Amino acid sequence: MEYQFKIQIKGITKPPVWRKVIVPANFTFLRFHQVIQAVFGWEDYHLFEFQDKEYQASIRIAIPSEADSEFGVKTQDASKVKLSQLFEGTIRKLLYVYDFGDHWVHEITLEAVSDGKRKEAFCLSAKGSCPPEDCGGIYGYEEMKNVFRTMPDSEEAREYKDWLGLNKDKIWSADTFNLDEINADLKQV
Repeated sequence: MEYQFKIQIKGITKPPVWRKVIVPANFTFLRFHQVIQAVFGWEDYHLFEFQDKEYQASIRIAIPSEADSEFGVKTQDASKVKLSQLFEGTIRKLLYVYDFGDHWVHEITLEAVSDGKRKEAFCLSAKGSCPPEDCGGIYGYEEMKNVFRTMPDSEEAREYKDWLGLNKDKIWSADTFNLDEINADLKQV
């Protein structure tokens, strides 16, 4: 069995940043985390969690830690819980939070279930360039997009290019993604 999900980073518009992926139902949430990291281009530098609501969640799936008692809900081990254990019932939406500082909240929507026998995840479509790690959350990313859009030749734009590791001649765009690269990265998951 496989699931088709649309995963969108909340709070980012013009363009929105989302990915549609097919994921085997037997993947654990830890492996699903790795899929999300690959399709968005995150570098897996930070902590993550899956939850049913942003506030007062009744479901929390993460890597267990000593601080789990602070969350008010029992943490389920992401390396042991399979997607099929959660999505076989009535649940159709879930949140994935990455980097508790920048607080990237991804809304996961189950769009379809099929009897496919895929053994690896596959990205069907995408929109928008994923924010770079540690850019300051939604507001930092929006500021970076604004600088590139309104002042592409400014000193600030050059500093962003240096920070992103881009050549001075290369133009950064919030619309850029490469589906072939995304799927090549997924083969490593």
